[in-house]
Formats: sequence, C-alpha cells, structure tokens
Amino acid sequence: MTETAQAVHREADRDCPACGVRLTDGGRHVTWCAACDWNVDPEEQDEQAPGRIERLRRRLARRYGEQLFTELSGATASPGAVASPGAVASPGAVASPGAVASPGAVASPAGDGRGNEGSGAAGSPAAAVTSPRRLGAAGGLAAALAVMVHAVTVALLTGGLWLLVAEWGRGLLPALGGLMIGLAVVLRPRFQRLSRLAGDRPVLRRTDAPGLFALLDEIAGHVGTSGVRAVLVGPEVNASVTVYGTRQHRVLSLGLGLWHVMTPQERIALLGHEFGHYAHGDTRHGLLVGTALDSLETWRYTLAAKRADSLMDHFVNLMTAPPRLLVDGVLAVLEHLTLRDTQRAEYLADSSAALVGGSAAAAGVMDRLLVGGGVDGELRREIVAARTRIGGARRREEPAAGLWERLAAFGATIPPHEYERRRRVAERRGHQVDSTHPPTHLRRRRLAEGERTEALIELDPVRSARIEAELAAPARRVAEELVRG
Repeated sequence: MTETAQAVHREADRDCPACGVRLTDGGRHVTWCAACDWNVDPEEQDEQAPGRIERLRRRLARRYGEQLFTELSGATASPGAVASPGAVASPGAVASPGAVASPGAVASPAGDGRGNEGSGAAGSPAAAVTSPRRLGAAGGLAAALAVMVHAVTVALLTGGLWLLVAEWGRGLLPALGGLMIGLAVVLRPRFQRLSRLAGDRPVLRRTDAPGLFALLDEIAGHVGTSGVRAVLVGPEVNASVTVYGTRQHRVLSLGLGLWHVMTPQERIALLGHEFGHYAHGDTRHGLLVGTALDSLETWRYTLAAKRADSLMDHFVNLMTAPPRLLVDGVLAVLEHLTLRDTQRAEYLADSSAALVGGSAAAAGVMDRLLVGGGVDGELRREIVAARTRIGGARRREEPAAGLWERLAAFGATIPPHEYERRRRVAERRGHQVDSTHPPTHLRRRRLAEGERTEALIELDPVRSARIEAELAAPARRVAEELVRG
C-alpha cells in the first residue's frame, strides 16, 4: 500500500525505499521521489465518475484532448492570417467572423460574438488564425439536433394552448393541455439573470473599477472579441466568463482564491483564456446549442427515477423510463457532436492566453490549476483560523483582515518540486479542470514546449496597484462573509 504523505514526512531524512535516492523533505507538501515516482500520488481517488453521461464526457474529453494535442501541435498558421497586436475592440463591440484585424482597427459588431477559430502553430501556440471558420458536419448536426430539442418545447406549448382553447369543456383534453403548457414552461430554454449569477457576491460595474475594465477591454480586443458588462467577485479558486439575459451580455466571475496566487502576467493570461472562448467559436458557448444542452439537463432532472416506496412510484418510474432513456440518448449524441469542438476551443483559448500574457505565463496558469485543490484547502484552513482567531497577532485585528494576503503568501511558498509532482499526477490521472476540458498536462505541454511567445500586454506595477485598489473593497467584503460563514 502506498504510504501517506504524513508517514513520509516523519521519515523524510531517509533514502527512497524503492530506488535508494535521497529524498527531499516536502515540508507541508508530499515527500516523493523524483527519480522513480515513489509516493508521487498518495491520495486516494475515485476513478469512477458518477452517472453515465459524466463518464461519457470524461472518456471523450481525454480521447479528443489527446487527438487535438497532436493535431494542433503540428499545425501551422496560414500566412497573413494572424491577428494583429494592434487590434483593439471597443467596449461592447464583437469581432466579426473571419475578419483580419489591421493595426489599430476596431472590431465591428457581429451577432453573438462567436467567430474566429485559431490554430496554434508547433513553434508558437499564440499564433491564432483568424480565417473564417466552417461549421463542419458535426457542428451542423449539433445545430440541427438543438433545433429539434427546442422544437419539442414549442410543440408542447402550442399543442397545450390548442387543447386548452379549442377543446375547452370536452373531457380531460383541457387538463392535458394545461399539463403540456406546464411542461413547456419547465423545459423552456432559460436565460441567466445577473442577480441569480451573483448571489451574495459583489458586482462591479465600469464606474466601480475603471482600471480593471480598461484592462479587460484591452485583453478582449487583442483576443478578437468584446469585453464584459459586469464583474462578480467571489472566493473561488476559479475564473470564468459567461452570459446572462436574453441579449447575452457577458459577465466575468473572478475567483479571488485563484487571483491572489497568480503573478500579474498569469492574471493577464488567465483573462485571455476566458475571453478566448468567445473568439474561437466554442459551440457550447453559443446561444442555440448552449440552451439546448441546458434544456436536456432539465429534462433529465425532471424525468429522473424516484425512490420507489410504493406501487405508484414503481408505475411512475416505469412510465418515465422511455422518455428518460430517449433524453439520455439525445444528450449523449449532442455531447459527442460538440465535445471535440469544445476541446479545440479550449486549446485555442490557451493560445489566446499565450498571445496576451506570454507563453510562460500561460503555462504558469496551468500549474496554478494543478495546485488548485491545495490552494482551496489552505483557504479553508485560513477561514477556520480566522473564525477562531488562532494566533496572537490575529487576535488584535479583524478576523477577516489579511486573509487574501496570507493566501497569496501560501501560493508563493509552493515549491517547484510540488508543481512537478502535480504535473506527474495529472499525467497519470489524466487530470482535467472538468469534463469539457482537455487533459491539463497536455495543455501545459503545448504551451511550455513550443516556441517562447512574448506578452502583448504587460501589467506594470502602477497599473497593477490601481486594479488591486479597485478590488480591495469587494475582496474585504468577500473575506468578511467567508469568516462569518
């Protein structure tokens, strides 16, 4: 049985029991042998993902991730089709599909913001091709299937209205019509509201953080898309750009747990990656397919088998089994049709990260993601310590004061051998951020082993300090809410 990290720490002054090489004390991290990988992965892991659909997603993600890594690492950018560093998008503007930006050009509005596909060259992952992107057979089939999914909802609504109006007073038909309308309402495509996305998190607008929004606009412009309407500040070790409302406005969710363990250039690369999803035609970020996937997940939840405590429960489960299996089948097909495109978009979003932040910083983002679990654990420990006011110095200050600074200090002390261990674990396990992302170690390898790319945007100390000052108040509020529980 593999020894635990604690057991190894107690015997860190001895040689590796597997190959005899002298071990280096891991300190608060795992002690392992770099020569033979002894104890490189002591934690237990549940290899079986819950649910058929999730297992399918992970299996396909690994397969496509490996195929696309080989394909994109050997691809070359077409001459003259590389986005110009001088291209800047004005706030609210969206890059038009297929346009090649000239120096100083402003991206023109073009619908939903999906468009240009990039391709990382073997020598430079940051080389993003901006030639027109074809939908392809799989994309066309996915769009057609998404239309069919929405058509079912429309058919339920129109059929229910007809039964309710035309057959009023004729037996059970009006009741059936009301049921159909109710199902259509439950299964309708849903558009997120900013208030629901935000929850208790602080919401920043342009007037609240002009320096931050100027940076976001600059990054989005270089990537070839538009900026965001709002920024949500939370404690997560994560970041994402998503949309809300019927007009699909964008919002950045900025997780302070990740933000504070990154260098300024890594922050630029992280934001470049998130905006890259909207510059490289990620099918799942599109309105049609994205809402269809959401609707199918709602159908799965509605039709899920219930615990059978009575004969009626068994009957209901039996009656819902055929549509449940049909929904699972349609969802599996749509996953299969869109996942490769989504994997490609992830790699190309990494290219966007390298373009604006530099390839070294983009590879650093991958390392931060690999140690994300440890950062999250440290944040939880700091929250517990703040709540109990452990330590003499902390007893004389507000419990939440300095929370993010202490987390940043922890991130700065993570040693190189721990990052290396996490990379090897990722390669063994096929680590993914989630089931839609390619394996993290392949993403990092593509960024780290290609030709070094210099950053288009460099965050100088003055500008960085201004942004940190704008984030100080919401960061303090998030810390206080964490400590209060």
